[in-house]
Amino acid sequence: MHRILIADDNDANRELLEAYLVDIDCEIESSVDGQDTLDKIHTFKPDLVLLDVMMPKLSGFEVCKQIKDDPQRQRVMVLMVTALNELGDIERAVAAGTDDFLSKPVNKIELLKRVDNMLKLKGTEDELERLRQYIQGMEDGEAPRRDLDDPESDGDDAE
Repeated sequence: MHRILIADDNDANRELLEAYLVDIDCEIESSVDGQDTLDKIHTFKPDLVLLDVMMPKLSGFEVCKQIKDDPQRQRVMVLMVTALNELGDIERAVAAGTDDFLSKPVNKIELLKRVDNMLKLKGTEDELERLRQYIQGMEDGEAPRRDLDDPESDGDDAE
């Protein structure tokens, strides 16, 4: 099941995004500021962060940059959700490493389509990484540790 972290200091915005996402099969967690967002990324391990730009402690730009600069977290997808819509703000979001951005007020259909697309992309990237590791292990002469079709398998097909 996918995990989505909603990062926004405004209670009403968080509640609205959660209500919009209710029909998506995922776990949802919330954070209230930039530092809380970074902390929850470590504990909750989201696939996608819906990240507000204007937050206390650390801005969404700073949070996004820290996520994308960290090799352990850089594969987390970031969708910046912002009331800022000046070209300079979009350039800052892209420079920080955002995967996509969405302007407030958020349109439900647009949000759901982008979230769906980003979660599909994240799933594809995760599968590609599993295959890369499997191939690397084979090249290094290691025995397969698991069945590629079943991430929980230990690779032993004997019954």
